[in-house]
Amino acid sequence: MNKQKVVVFQGSPASSDLAFKELADRWNDGLSKIPEIESWEIFQASHLAPAQYWEKIGDSDAALGAWITGELMKESYIQQHPRLRYLSTLSHGFGEFDIPMTRRYNLTVTNTFYGGQTIAQYAIALLLDICHNISAHASYTRDGYWKEKAVNPHAPFLKTFSPQIELYGKTFGVIGLGHIGFCAAKMAAGLGMKVISYSRHAKVGPEYDFIRQVSLDELLAESDVISLHCPYSSENDRMINRESIAKMKDGVILINTARGGLIDEDDLYQALMDRKIYMAGLDVLREEPPKEKIPLLDCPYAIVTAHIAWLPKESRLRAVDLAIENFAAWLHGHPQSVIN
Repeated sequence: MNKQKVVVFQGSPASSDLAFKELADRWNDGLSKIPEIESWEIFQASHLAPAQYWEKIGDSDAALGAWITGELMKESYIQQHPRLRYLSTLSHGFGEFDIPMTRRYNLTVTNTFYGGQTIAQYAIALLLDICHNISAHASYTRDGYWKEKAVNPHAPFLKTFSPQIELYGKTFGVIGLGHIGFCAAKMAAGLGMKVISYSRHAKVGPEYDFIRQVSLDELLAESDVISLHCPYSSENDRMINRESIAKMKDGVILINTARGGLIDEDDLYQALMDRKIYMAGLDVLREEPPKEKIPLLDCPYAIVTAHIAWLPKESRLRAVDLAIENFAAWLHGHPQSVIN
């Protein structure tokens, strides 16, 4: 194999405890240890358009860290870059693209399973916040109680602002039993929950023995908590909608740290206001950032954050390490995390 010319696309750190230089240093350290690499260049690549990605790829043999979408993976772009043989994203998720076409050009495309534990942890954090509303109760203990006591000497110190929900023995339904979904399933089992799952393909192996794999309709009917961990595609667009919600238990909790497109947001809002769904914890929206304030953002029964589940410093650095490891595996003839 010829010496490799590599281009790296690294997004903004987007968090206060990590600098771009630290990410760049991680890339430099890892890539410098691969003798097959002749040179590399690192670009800060937040919000690049597809044409800008390809302009920077130039005559490179490999591009690491691109955001893979159908718009990026056009045949006309790939034709113009005949040296490119390896393309990766730093994320778990990716958009739909023409897989057979990429194979015709002998282009290997990979993703990076860096954040199973991190994103699953965030899903459980959303669930626990719904169950306990700890910040509101801590705020009352710190400030609210003393304000009330100044007016009423008999103000209650023990005061709740939402029902306290025990998860032990309840059923946790995982839609999408990939790496993140499996991590979430293990965490839920650790809380004493019964775990069921639905995936397009049944998972096989002793590590899955604690999970009962069921049909989607069974999962919707049996779950007390439903957590979405499947990739987004045209096939599952708005899979959580009026019809699927009607099959759920009354008072179910819905968690989504996957993709906003999995949910019909108008139908979810209505189900929350009707109290069919007790609460929703969402880290993703259909449109990010939203162009206007959608009803879900004002819904008292929804907790919505701005797609931050993946942000811990540990997971960001792990993503770099795994992307380099995946590239080295491809160079040595045993590619991993291949998505095409």
